[in-house]
Amino acid sequence: MTSERQKRNQNTPERWILLIALCCLTVLAGCVRRRMTVRTSPPGATVSVDNQVIGTSPAATSFVYYGTREFRIEKDGYRTETLLRKINPPWYEFPGLDFISESLWPGEIRDERVIDVELVPKSLEKSSEVIDRADSLRSQSISGMITSPK
Repeated sequence: MTSERQKRNQNTPERWILLIALCCLTVLAGCVRRRMTVRTSPPGATVSVDNQVIGTSPAATSFVYYGTREFRIEKDGYRTETLLRKINPPWYEFPGLDFISESLWPGEIRDERVIDVELVPKSLEKSSEVIDRADSLRSQSISGMITSPK
């Protein structure tokens, strides 16, 4: 009897070490890093995502949730661009699988998204065209007959 107890007691420290190691691995395992980068051509535009300024392009920020995002890109001399982009989750983020990738998967998973935007220069109308259109609208309003602009 005593020899059996001694054998059990000898295995106990090994079991505890194994159990502690498994707990540590479980706690330390699993991590998904999500990052989106907005690049513009030309660079140097102010970038906002969901009405939060994230910086000057190329600008990057981390995110937690997938879905539709509103991007606003502004730069002097260029037309302000407002884009709606849907960011779909990768296969490992579907319900059920996300628990494994977020908690149990050993190591880090990176989800990098890049949004490229081509900026369009502002086109300034000739002052003579603006004056002609204003005169036309003025004369239409005086006569009481307004037509749609061409």
